[in-house]
Amino acid sequence: METPYIIDDRDGGRFKVARETFTSQEVFEKERDLIFKNCWLYLGHESELKEASAFVARTVADQNILFVRGRDNVIRALFNVCPHRGSTVCREKRGKAKTFQCMYHGWVFKNTGELAHLSGENAYSKDFKEGDESNLRPVPRLEQYAGFYFICFNKDVEPLEDYLAGSKEYLDVIAAQSAQGMEIIGGTQEYSIQANWKLLVENSVDGYHAESTHATYLDYLMNTNGSLTATRLAGKGYDLGNGHAVIEYSAPWGRPVAQWIPMWGEDGKKEIDQVYDELVGRVGAETAEKIATKNRNMIIFPNLVVNDIMAITVRTFYPTSPNSMMVNGFAMGVVGESDWRREYRLSNFLEFIGPGGFATPDDVEALEQCQNGFKSAANAPWNDISKGMKAAVPSFDDELQMRAFWREWNRRVSEFEEK
Repeated sequence: METPYIIDDRDGGRFKVARETFTSQEVFEKERDLIFKNCWLYLGHESELKEASAFVARTVADQNILFVRGRDNVIRALFNVCPHRGSTVCREKRGKAKTFQCMYHGWVFKNTGELAHLSGENAYSKDFKEGDESNLRPVPRLEQYAGFYFICFNKDVEPLEDYLAGSKEYLDVIAAQSAQGMEIIGGTQEYSIQANWKLLVENSVDGYHAESTHATYLDYLMNTNGSLTATRLAGKGYDLGNGHAVIEYSAPWGRPVAQWIPMWGEDGKKEIDQVYDELVGRVGAETAEKIATKNRNMIIFPNLVVNDIMAITVRTFYPTSPNSMMVNGFAMGVVGESDWRREYRLSNFLEFIGPGGFATPDDVEALEQCQNGFKSAANAPWNDISKGMKAAVPSFDDELQMRAFWREWNRRVSEFEEK
């Protein structure tokens, strides 16, 4: 198959992507209209709204959203836009509030969305507050799976569970790490990258670049006494359907759930063994082994990444132009874990995954260098992601995962455009 955007030669084992897709304003506008307005997009995790009246204000695909647990204990997604003149209603990023007041003309809304108070109400018709027109508008679709909440701006989109396809298995694996549940730890890490958003999609499920791009981190671990086991990097890549994909692999670093390293000492070994034994008793030996000893880097189309590696990160990113994106990252952990495990979990997160860690600055530099190279697209027009294309069982460091994303991307910007 060949389109203006990809060459997908399955018989010849070649897969190429036009560099124009990373630089074109026209492509960027197609993505905005055909992908981000029609796909399920990650909004937040249930743990961010633990109590009634808790809220988080978040921007999703350029739209301001209130993610809120109302006074009635129902979780909602409301457009954070006053129905009067369009001003942003809630300007705080998170907190607890029974009402939200627009600073412009003082309209007050319940945290369930209904208009509660209207300044100068006697100047309006008696039935002005009746009906829904003066309330905060709900997002057309809001659904959740395993505590992960998604929204869609297209009310006719397929149910979330159907859309998630094979990625549900891996969200289940994360949710099963604790009988008490999982939680987002702390706030949001926000940063920008001067590169096209699809480069971060590729990077997030790319096992091929680890040894070269992140050599400094691997050297650091090897030179830190007791920070590695004898486990080698090895695994497989999987196409999960609908553009979702994952690499699952073993690795030598420690995992608070539940792979011990000598640095953690004998007391740490006892605790990790207890964690593993609890997993076996609750979910069975096969699932416990998968949870404890396997790492996962997963993309849920189009722009949610869940990395369950030496720590867990949840990451979204939205294009602001063909060559720039905003990134939101969140650390996730086990509810009720010991202070000792939480300390190592967050150390692992900041050390490698966080924006100031070993990995993210390396990746940002690589992606920005790619974007710079695309200036030569007129003379060097194609990226190649053919590695492992004809392999019977693709390795985690092959490029099956990227091809899964690109096939869905191409379907949406090509076939949907024709419709």
